[in-house]
Amino acid sequence: MAKPTGEFTALTAAVLTISDSRDAASDTSGDYLREALADAGHQVVDHAILPDNRYRIRATVSRWIASDDIQVVIVNGGTGFNSKNSTPEALLPLFDREIDGFGELFRMFSYEDIGSATLQSRAVAGLANQTLIFALPGSTSACRCGWERIIADQLDARTRPCNFVSHLKKVTV
Repeated sequence: MAKPTGEFTALTAAVLTISDSRDAASDTSGDYLREALADAGHQVVDHAILPDNRYRIRATVSRWIASDDIQVVIVNGGTGFNSKNSTPEALLPLFDREIDGFGELFRMFSYEDIGSATLQSRAVAGLANQTLIFALPGSTSACRCGWERIIADQLDARTRPCNFVSHLKKVTV
């Protein structure tokens, strides 16, 4: 991939951690994502930690999608194959368009770290009301993989040949 060139565009983001056991003191994945977004020059305007409940997840993400101030939502957790994991089921009905390649690419990169266990990752992404939504597994290493190898470049307007910035609602940061 070509090195980004041109003018950087700061985006506004929200981070949602899905966990039945984490709290603010132990949310290493949410902390990582908020720091990565800020280090990249973006502004984290909201974040939350919720238990794995598809309706609470859907309500929170719906509020962010409807907001005039949030362009990107990154969800971590609740994407595994366990019957209690419901993040994909919560998010898929909200998408205007699913970004099929995200899950495929994430699993390809994840395979290098965890082998065939990546089959149980149900990472998804989509666009809803000009808001970009990514859902990653809850481990910090999975969040790092998704951020560093996929998401960071796609949130950078300088990335060529394409990125998602032009598809997002206009917000003044």
